[in-house]
Amino acid sequence: MKKFKFQLETLLKVTRRKKDDAELKFAEVSRRLEDCRAQLQVFLRELQEGQAEYAEMTGEGKTVTVGVITTYNDFFNWKRAQIEQQQQLILKTMQEKQQKLKILMELMTYLKSIEQLKEKRFREYNEELLFEEQKMLDEIGLQLHMRR
Repeated sequence: MKKFKFQLETLLKVTRRKKDDAELKFAEVSRRLEDCRAQLQVFLRELQEGQAEYAEMTGEGKTVTVGVITTYNDFFNWKRAQIEQQQQLILKTMQEKQQKLKILMELMTYLKSIEQLKEKRFREYNEELLFEEQKMLDEIGLQLHMRR
């Protein structure tokens, strides 16, 4: 009997490779998203620290020059702009992550269907093999019976 050979083995290998690549891209985007979120936390902390420092400088009975107020105002505006940019980057990265996840899920579904087809063909092959073996045993049994 001939050896089992799945006709779509090459397609199966290529699909597995594509799935692995999609997993890597998804992981990369996930790491980038976490980095963006961490950077946003840094910007927020810097803004809070600046506001606390400003509140301490402008506390009761303390005099502040217009230059200091202008400097802090510029700093706060700059930090808010950084925070806004980072939030936009996070949204964009989240959308990219969703897109990569969708691609990965599609590839996983496609791969699963090919693997199921392979399993089905292998079961059919085993059934054929078993049928052929049973047929040979029946012939041997018939020949032994005829000789007696």
